[in-house]
Amino acid sequence: MTREEALTELKKHVKNNNLLKHMYACEAVMQRLARHFGQDEEKWGLAGLLHDIDYDQTKDDPVRHSLVGAEILEQMGLPEDVVYSVKVHNDAHGLPRNTLLDKALYATDPVTGLIVAGALIKPEKKLDAIDVPFLINRFNEKSFARGANREQIASCSELGLTLEEFFGLALEAMLAIRDELGL
Repeated sequence: MTREEALTELKKHVKNNNLLKHMYACEAVMQRLARHFGQDEEKWGLAGLLHDIDYDQTKDDPVRHSLVGAEILEQMGLPEDVVYSVKVHNDAHGLPRNTLLDKALYATDPVTGLIVAGALIKPEKKLDAIDVPFLINRFNEKSFARGANREQIASCSELGLTLEEFFGLALEAMLAIRDELGL
């Protein structure tokens, strides 16, 4: 499946512009991580882009979130490993994260929110206004961006990355699409 085909399908299911931006950010971060680990950037990007495809349908039923998404992706003909990574990015199912892809998507999902929140508290409201030390400070501030699950972000260690390395790669990826994100 090409990115354009994925976007067409995505926009059939997701109408919220902020959610779409979150998914674009996850796509960019996943592609950057794939490059870092010598993995398939296109495949990892699709996992990031489509991981919340069911969110509009399941936002009021978190236990169904990602199960419905996995079904949609399966019907779209995405590879089994992408479907599984989407399914296991939601802790509610208690499924093991077995592969680098699974672990990367799990850690990536909340880190994009932390980075966006960091940019939005700056007067310029731009990604260029933040850096890794700033993000580390904010990460350690539990009252900041409460929705960004710290444990989940810290699971980047399962990828063999320090928090600093993970934030650096994620910020670099998001800076590359700053215009699309409006940041």
